[in-house]
Amino acid sequence: MVMHIPSPPINGFHVGPAFIHFYGLMYVIGIALAIYIIRRRWRAAGGDPALVTDVATWAVPAGIVGGRIYFDITTPFDMPHVWYGFLAVWDGGLGIWGGVIAGGAVGIWRVKRAGEDWRVFGDATAPALLVAQAIGRIGNYFNQELFGKPTSLPWGLEISYYARLHSGMPARYLHYTTFQPSFLYEMIFDLAWAAVLVWLGHHRGIRPPGLLALYAAGYSAYRIFEETIRIDSSAYFLGLRLNFFVAIVGTLSGLAWFIYTQRRSGGVLPPAPEGRKPEDQADQAGSGAATRESGGSGAAAAPDHAPAQPSPGGAAPSGAAGPAGC
Repeated sequence: MVMHIPSPPINGFHVGPAFIHFYGLMYVIGIALAIYIIRRRWRAAGGDPALVTDVATWAVPAGIVGGRIYFDITTPFDMPHVWYGFLAVWDGGLGIWGGVIAGGAVGIWRVKRAGEDWRVFGDATAPALLVAQAIGRIGNYFNQELFGKPTSLPWGLEISYYARLHSGMPARYLHYTTFQPSFLYEMIFDLAWAAVLVWLGHHRGIRPPGLLALYAAGYSAYRIFEETIRIDSSAYFLGLRLNFFVAIVGTLSGLAWFIYTQRRSGGVLPPAPEGRKPEDQADQAGSGAATRESGGSGAAAAPDHAPAQPSPGGAAPSGAAGPAGC
């Protein structure tokens, strides 16, 4: 018996006169779960969870608009041939790069407007973005999109002939029926990388917005691989998919950003280790600095990663503690 992942028989359902697309539903679920995770992590960092709702109210629509603009600009030939085709996100077509840039820019504006540190907020957000993207990939399954080259592997994804015909794949692949489930590969990676970022936030003194930089670098690095196996419709540059080059730029930029954030002098404190309060971390930084000034033998007691100077009374600077929640 040949095994494979079957293609979905439907891509939505009716609720009265309204038709609910699974693609859109998965994004709604992903966004809701991301907001929940960010609220927990932001609260653990000492922030007001109400700010998360405010940021989401502005950043989510901006991300959708940015994602659709990126898709329309880079793959205009994939827009539905109707007057509202440039808006038809329910049929698929959101470019992650445009969504992250637009949503991120608006989110930073809202956080700074509230007087909070966008770098700490960004670290609280990074793992949640990956979780939302992972759930969104389930929507790609129901749309029969985001698949790779033909394969005979047991987990090959069956794609209907209609979907193959309208996917923009090269004609030489049309007679194949099962393909690499790249949507599934990305979903697994997103969840695994989110777990890595959470672990790093708990166990390593990463200076904000280091986790956000690693989100950008890690996801972009994965996309380099994904763009080498996908055969669906795409713009090409120098014989390779356009997003292959975008992913390379994202990877290098994310790594450079991470190195810069960890090597710069000053800035906010990294997340407090398990079992210690941020105030204790700031106090230790201050006591270590005082010991060095006096020339005492306790200089080694100061943590290497605490460049911020404590405010009067030993309290940590605003936004000093990194996320330590979910």
